[in-house]
Amino acid sequence: MALHYGADAVYLAGREFGMRSSSVSFDDKSLITAVEETHAKGAKLYVTCNTLPREDELARLPDYLAFLQDVGVDALIIADLGVMKLAGRYAPRLERHVSTQLGVINSATANVLYDMGADTVVLARETPLEDIRRIRAETPKELRIECFVHGAMCVSFSGRCLLSNYLTGRDANRGQCAQPCRWKYHLVEEKRPGEYFEISEDGGTYIMNSRDLRMIEHLDELIEAGVGSFKIEGRTKSAYYAGVITNAYRHAINAVLRGEKPDPVWIEETEKVRHRPYSTGFFYGYPGQHVAASSYTSTYEVAAVVESCGADGSAVLTQRNRFSRGDELELLTNDGYPVPFIAGEMFDAEDNPLECARCAVMTIKMKLPRTAAQLSIVRKKRDEPQIS
Repeated sequence: MALHYGADAVYLAGREFGMRSSSVSFDDKSLITAVEETHAKGAKLYVTCNTLPREDELARLPDYLAFLQDVGVDALIIADLGVMKLAGRYAPRLERHVSTQLGVINSATANVLYDMGADTVVLARETPLEDIRRIRAETPKELRIECFVHGAMCVSFSGRCLLSNYLTGRDANRGQCAQPCRWKYHLVEEKRPGEYFEISEDGGTYIMNSRDLRMIEHLDELIEAGVGSFKIEGRTKSAYYAGVITNAYRHAINAVLRGEKPDPVWIEETEKVRHRPYSTGFFYGYPGQHVAASSYTSTYEVAAVVESCGADGSAVLTQRNRFSRGDELELLTNDGYPVPFIAGEMFDAEDNPLECARCAVMTIKMKLPRTAAQLSIVRKKRDEPQIS
């Protein structure tokens, strides 16, 4: 989905050394396939090696780095100085990108990392826009500056959190974060166990919660400041999220490069995925906390995904969520604006008429308002926003 909707590069994790333990990461075979499919679309593939390896893991790292180079990976995303050095020795043809986990927030650090062989630094999410300008001015032009522009924020600096490990035994620095910063907290006094005291007048509070980052309206300022690569959070996100957000930023970036403001429709697209309230992070100063709740809001759901489609819009789709004839739907493609339409006649794989697509992952034949490529999305607005 990320590639189809306009990503220039995708980043992912293997089974080791990447902070993706809560997701289904790539084994060696699927990683090779990912490299082939990414390169076939003219894009690049980066592999995260952004944990902090322990002594017992270091012995396995050289062979893994050599494997990634042999299969054609384009870059490694690294958060450890020792891994930086090992990557230069065992995978010298691969670019080395410094992970946001390392916390690069000034030009001195960026220059040291460049001297160590870094091709890109992914700045800490806490870096102000004005500091990005200064970092760009004080670093070699060959060093690419990358920053996150969309996704969740962490209560701890650059994700260096020990809270999850302390409370649950799950190490956030190894991709196992339980997200205790999203929990609802009360006060408990030592001699009154089981008595929960209110922190706010409404009871408990999400005292460490944060808003999601959204910079789609400020891409021109980031480009002017010297940012050369925009990064979208993808860990534990759905394929729908990856497609919609990548598509929105792809169109917005293209508009900025043409000297135009992004069309409001692409900003509106960011509201159609599962998200928390948005902010501009630390780019313009302290963003403030969102202590009312830690829940996500979702206003749309995927009805079906296009498998094939003729020039007249006659399409074969795979169902994702229940929808019926007469429902108000919306078609999202990678080459135009979203198109609203009413679901007309529908048929199953044997051409039997359908009133409702109720069976999971069933094949549906129906007419779309225009031709649409494979992986185009048919979605439906929820009757009530889903809070989760």
